Amino acid sequence: MDKDKKVQQIILIEGLYNVVVLVLKVIVGLATHSLAILGDAIHSLTDVLNNVVIWMVMRVAVKPADDDHPYGHRKFETMGVFALASLLVVLAVELILQTIRAESQEIISEPWGLGLMMVVLLLNISVSLWERHWAKKLDSDILLADAQHTLVDVITTILVIVSWQLSVMGYLWLDKLCAVGVACLVLYFAFGLYQKVVPILVDGFAIDPELLSKASMKVAGVREVRQVRSRWIGDIKAVDLIIAVDAHLNITESHDIAHEVEDILVAAFKVADVSIHVEPYEVD
Repeated sequence: MDKDKKVQQIILIEGLYNVVVLVLKVIVGLATHSLAILGDAIHSLTDVLNNVVIWMVMRVAVKPADDDHPYGHRKFETMGVFALASLLVVLAVELILQTIRAESQEIISEPWGLGLMMVVLLLNISVSLWERHWAKKLDSDILLADAQHTLVDVITTILVIVSWQLSVMGYLWLDKLCAVGVACLVLYFAFGLYQKVVPILVDGFAIDPELLSKASMKVAGVREVRQVRSRWIGDIKAVDLIIAVDAHLNITESHDIAHEVEDILVAAFKVADVSIHVEPYEVD
């Protein structure tokens, strides 16, 4: 619970930072007529929405298991990331369409505007490093994904500043090209999120079944592993096993073997939830 509260606190702080960055980019973009900067502002809007979605989802995900959700609410976190990725795709496509349709305007260079964009760049670098530190410390996938998103912001801001200054020199087409480039980066980031969350949502295995079987067979008394299943529940791993033990063993002896298998799997694979069904092993 302490971990979840800390993640929520970090997301809230980063959300406030993203609002500030969004306002700065909108001010500079409107003052300079740069589509690239306005596109970057849309990118920052996705950051703000990202923080809102994550914060709201985390409040649900930390709830304990209940009758309707016996495995807990962790998958709400995964669904939130999926929704964010989908939102990024929509905004990126819209940015590309608007850039293609927009008429070219004279791009203006303002010293104060350049100064503000440099401040934005420094903020992006600082926040990305800060959030990555906490993501590793808390072992939080959702914080790590958000930190990677902020790192994309760093690259994007550098490209935007360069294209803006070159556009001022007369290369107006670079402004549109950079705006499309920003949209492509957003699409790339969304694809990465899909790769991470789709296997969880469709219950792809969390641990190689062969590894689980080999680890289980190391326990004395396990004669056969008949079924192996694993899956992600949010950021935790769950395993279901069917093992066979000698038919002459009593309930207590069979339970002890199953408990030893559970201990090995928890230690070796950091499994949070293990369910083991024991069946009799009989030689024909």
